[in-house]
Amino acid sequence: MSMSLSPNLPPDKQREMLRRMLTIRRFEERASADYLAGKIYGVVHCYIGEEAVAVGVCTALDRGDRIISTHRGHGHCIAKGADLNRMMAELYGRQTGYCKGKGGSMHIADFDIGMLGANGIVAGGISIITGAGLAAQMDGRGGVAVAFFGDGASNAGPFHECLNIAATWKLPMIYVCENNLYAANTAAAATHALNDVAARAAGYGIPGIVVDGNDSLAVYQAAIRAVDRARSGGGPTLIECKTYRWRGHTERPGIVDPRDKGEIAAWQHKDPIALLQRQLRDQGDLDDAGLQTIEREVMAALETAVAFAEASPFPLPEQATDDVFAA
Repeated sequence: MSMSLSPNLPPDKQREMLRRMLTIRRFEERASADYLAGKIYGVVHCYIGEEAVAVGVCTALDRGDRIISTHRGHGHCIAKGADLNRMMAELYGRQTGYCKGKGGSMHIADFDIGMLGANGIVAGGISIITGAGLAAQMDGRGGVAVAFFGDGASNAGPFHECLNIAATWKLPMIYVCENNLYAANTAAAATHALNDVAARAAGYGIPGIVVDGNDSLAVYQAAIRAVDRARSGGGPTLIECKTYRWRGHTERPGIVDPRDKGEIAAWQHKDPIALLQRQLRDQGDLDDAGLQTIEREVMAALETAVAFAEASPFPLPEQATDDVFAA
């Protein structure tokens, strides 16, 4: 796995990465608590433990670059710059949410920042974002497109079809596999013939990179190389980020998590946020006061988002079919 020996990022940028990772962590903790308290409807899939992937990749992107997410999409939204108020309002089912309170957790999108949406269908976003990669190639403005997906989605047809066409046409794509070792409750070892999803890149003649998905600076380094390749016309890259979700597949109560408790504890000792904090301290770029300031500001922004959501109105029954499209 790659190691973050030289981040090539100024300290303020690294601190911003830490802020976004903390924002994701605290947002997910609050979303879980409010869901279990009956304030949030539908279902919530927490991204806790995987924050370094979304933040590491999105730090390497420009605002106009496009990404697409999965059912576990809050982290990608926040890393790309989505508004916390509108995100929380959507989870609360309010009119001021990104989907006017009708989409919920798994359908947040913000085209203005290049976030083309979360997607409740496994591998469902890979084809959509590959189309965005083709659009970026055709408009000639140097944009790139990034697909986030899990290890389970790497076994689905759209993954292989899209890698094939992106490699053939040299599309400016980055395919980011967040390998958290489980597709819902099924261990990757039970469904993958190879240890590394990245090894599949060889079949399409493109680079396949394995990176420590808990090291945000290592993820950034891998992503910036892939971005440079894509922008220069070199074609797509497959990046596999080895990581782990701390929580069960969903926050729904009563669902038994089949994973070994020792395995979960071992990965919690590899906390991506704690790692970046240590890296910043070792560089002399973060002290206790600075960390406390970041934490305080993150919590204040989150409380503002919750207050915004709670004060917002629910959609009206007569608005049920507004903004709904059918082919």
